[in-house]
Amino acid sequence: MNLLFARHGQASFGQDNYDKLSSLGERQAKLLGKAFASQGRHLDVIVTGTMVRQQESAKHFLTEFMSTGEQSLSSEPTVIEGFDEFNHQDVLINANPAFANRGEIMKVISQHEKPKIKLAELFDVAMTRWHAGENDGDYFESWTQFNTRVWQAVQKILSYAQQKNAKNVMVFTSGGVIACIASQLLSERVNSKQAYRINRRLVNTGVTTVMVKKGFQSTEIASSMSQQAMPEQNMMSMLRLLAMNEHSHLYVQGEKPLLTWY
Repeated sequence: MNLLFARHGQASFGQDNYDKLSSLGERQAKLLGKAFASQGRHLDVIVTGTMVRQQESAKHFLTEFMSTGEQSLSSEPTVIEGFDEFNHQDVLINANPAFANRGEIMKVISQHEKPKIKLAELFDVAMTRWHAGENDGDYFESWTQFNTRVWQAVQKILSYAQQKNAKNVMVFTSGGVIACIASQLLSERVNSKQAYRINRRLVNTGVTTVMVKKGFQSTEIASSMSQQAMPEQNMMSMLRLLAMNEHSHLYVQGEKPLLTWY
């Protein structure tokens, strides 16, 4: 079985509602669907979190993926809340209480010569604090709690895929989620700092692939996930990171690469 984790398309940075795709984000998702269709990729199940940008990404992906008429995949994705992203606003506010007012954040950013760079700087400070684990009581969801929630969602999708006898599962989610999964599979332990480093590099609609061993039982996953750090023999015998952040579909002839990170 293969689990393919796709980050959502570019969201609506600078707009009143961030949680929706920009026009470029819609195109990125369609290009991913077109690439999968042209490669003859087979998918059995599509999964999303509850966030609009995740679900819109799945919708636009399916528009192109199903266009050939050769796919029997249901156009209605399965929703698993555990694949939602962490609360960015909560992370920012706890780094600087003044940011509880969205207008204050935008004011600080707009005064900078390069607003996107300033936002990245502010976000870096906030994310470093959140990942450090020294102020967990300040947050609605600490990074440790977020990581646990992500792995519980992985457990759910593995159980669901086993019930459906699915071989290839596509999950439209967010960067923080994918970073948790990739980091733990790379380091064989919980590593919040590495997860943040990975998160910063994940492009919109990039795909990370995890292979699940043949003949696995979902009860094995449940047993392993009950521990904060999965024992090496259990984790590596069940899950293997095959590819991370694959995004060749974003290179379109005659255009600059359609790479974005937010």
